Amino acid sequence: MEAPETLKDSKATCLIKMTEPNFEAFKLAFMDPKSRVRLNSDIAEKYYSCIETLSITGGYLDGINIDFSEHLNSVIGGRGTGKSTLLECIRYAFDVKPIGQNALKQHKEIIKENIGKLKARIELTVRSSKMNGKKFVIARRHGESPIVKDEEGKISPFSPLELLPEIEILGQNEIYEIAQNAESQRRLLARFLGNKEDNESLKIKEALQELVKNREKLSKALDREAETEDEIARLPKLEAQVNQFKSLGLEGKLKIIPLLETEKNLQKRVNEQELKNINASFEAIKDNLPDTTFLSDKVLKKLLHKKEFLKIRDELDNLKEYAENLVLDWRKKFNDSKEKIENFATELNKKIKEKEDSLEKIFKELPASEGKSGREIGFEYQYLVKEIEKIRPQKNLAEQQRALIQELNNKRKEIIAELSEYRADRSAKFERLLKKLGKKLKGQLKLTIKPESDKKSVIDFLLTCNLEGVGAKRLAWIQDNENFTPIRLSELIRVGHDALVNCDWEITNTVAAALTKMTHKQILELEEIEAADYILIELNIAHTEKEDYRSIKNLSTGQKCTAILHLLLLQNKDPLIMDQPEDNLDNAFIADRIVTELRSEKVNRQFIFATHNANIPVFGDAEWIGVFESLEGDTSILQGAIDIKEVRNKTANILEGGKAAFNQRKNKYGF
Repeated sequence: MEAPETLKDSKATCLIKMTEPNFEAFKLAFMDPKSRVRLNSDIAEKYYSCIETLSITGGYLDGINIDFSEHLNSVIGGRGTGKSTLLECIRYAFDVKPIGQNALKQHKEIIKENIGKLKARIELTVRSSKMNGKKFVIARRHGESPIVKDEEGKISPFSPLELLPEIEILGQNEIYEIAQNAESQRRLLARFLGNKEDNESLKIKEALQELVKNREKLSKALDREAETEDEIARLPKLEAQVNQFKSLGLEGKLKIIPLLETEKNLQKRVNEQELKNINASFEAIKDNLPDTTFLSDKVLKKLLHKKEFLKIRDELDNLKEYAENLVLDWRKKFNDSKEKIENFATELNKKIKEKEDSLEKIFKELPASEGKSGREIGFEYQYLVKEIEKIRPQKNLAEQQRALIQELNNKRKEIIAELSEYRADRSAKFERLLKKLGKKLKGQLKLTIKPESDKKSVIDFLLTCNLEGVGAKRLAWIQDNENFTPIRLSELIRVGHDALVNCDWEITNTVAAALTKMTHKQILELEEIEAADYILIELNIAHTEKEDYRSIKNLSTGQKCTAILHLLLLQNKDPLIMDQPEDNLDNAFIADRIVTELRSEKVNRQFIFATHNANIPVFGDAEWIGVFESLEGDTSILQGAIDIKEVRNKTANILEGGKAAFNQRKNKYGF
């Protein structure tokens, strides 16, 4: 005998899962106690996100209203009843792009056909673990962006994916598509990295952007240097031509010509460079004066140390006012000086013009030579001297350009060194993460990272360079060499043909010759190519205690999909939504492994599956089943769990295997 007070003990009571409280449901619960009965002491507080409700207004699923379970949900129904459309509507509301290209195409077609024609509206109520369990409403009408409202009905600044950042939505056959594509597998695994990967990837992205900016500056500097060098290369020939005129005794008579050209170049520099530069400098000062609006009364109103910030603001305002007065004084001085300089320049130009006009008289007095009149000789000499005086200052400019190029090259080497460090950090963190995942996947999968071993992007780039006589087959050595990097290849190209042929990559003479003809810009671009990390996924295919792991490349279609499903079922705080996960998998695997994982994980995560397979809702003991039926183009839905007779009967009739699947659980379901 127990006293009523015993019920206060948490171990004296238990929780029984029933859709509706009645004796039949009560009896059913004890036929599957692992799923439907929990001791109070066994229930630990766990926090995860879920989609609580969904409603659709307009379109093929007009009028549908669903209250999902926070555990396992199964959407079932005949073909064409709207199961896939429902899941793609959830994806559309979250604005999540499918990983696979075929899945993306199918998603767009379903939304266009079933949602777009009548501009339907989708509304979801979600509970966000990321936002400490707060609820939000996500709404999206076709052709518009998603709108998020908080619990008070106010527009929220968060996007749907910021509420449920790790939600995973996979369409029909998308698992198969991911299983065939290494890049899709990398994207799938990237979610486990969280901020760690984001930080390193951000650094790498910024470094690559810096490399691009550096390349653009370097290319311009090299082009300018080449132009300058071409001009300087003219100088010896021009000087030789002038020396021929000196033999005619013209140097003394025309000695003012180089002096006049020097004066004109100096005058040009004053106007076009010096005044312009000093004006730009003070304009920059004016643009960077302090702006104290960030310390407004409204901002400071609630602060604890308002008085101190007011003192700081006042001093900044004083400094700004003082600087503005200085700029005004300078502007007046600049305008005055500029006016004087312009007057001086006018006077100077007038005198230069007088001297140049006087040359006409001197030219006429020059003796004729080799059929040329004195005037023709004088003008030719004047032109040559003018060109020489224009080019001579460029020797200094060339030195400055070479110094700039050296500086840019050094900066580029620094960026490349940083990039190497960031890539190493990213790979190391990824490797550590994969080891942790490996422990969770023990006996199922092995995950190994091969940093920067997918070099398809490098080969694709070189093919766009149109190297003479070089096709994809002649570049196969790039993928075959584990120690290959684009940066190392760039270094070897700069050294030359012999360095390429004698390296350990087995580059043929034909390819080496073609690579050395790459432009400087192409070589710089080659350094910026990202070779992707390759994640080796190996599945344990053994059905015994002795493990037998094989690479995903060497697996059957069903085994590949099995490997991807293991990753998708790893613990996650946000929902997993899948359309027909049973595709390409056999029933034995679903019953023995997938359903087992679902039954254990559904108390920690929400699952929403559209399926034709009886194993998932039946063996998985789905807490919510939505039975979709279509009659004359209209879709209806019956909602409930397996302990509701009408739901149970329709489930048995619709799912593949029919009642045979239920009979395997005869004692539980009462057939």
